[in-house]
Amino acid sequence: MDSSLREIWTAAQGSPFTPAIGKDSQFYVGFGLLVLGILLAGLFTLNRSFASVATLGVPASFAVAVGVVYMFCAVGVYV
Repeated sequence: MDSSLREIWTAAQGSPFTPAIGKDSQFYVGFGLLVLGILLAGLFTLNRSFASVATLGVPASFAVAVGVVYMFCAVGVYV
């Protein structure tokens, strides 16, 4: 890796970054993940066993966490 920073910079100009989920669909992805997380959390509260922690609790918390980040990206944070 003997490339200088300038060579890397000029090589990156030809391939701009394109995100996996576009700006126009971030709201729908975030909202869907939030709804999915709330539904999974509701199912988790009905059956609180050790097995349901791995099958419902962890995916619910992950879906809510990622959904909140996508909603922040989609609508912004206004304080």
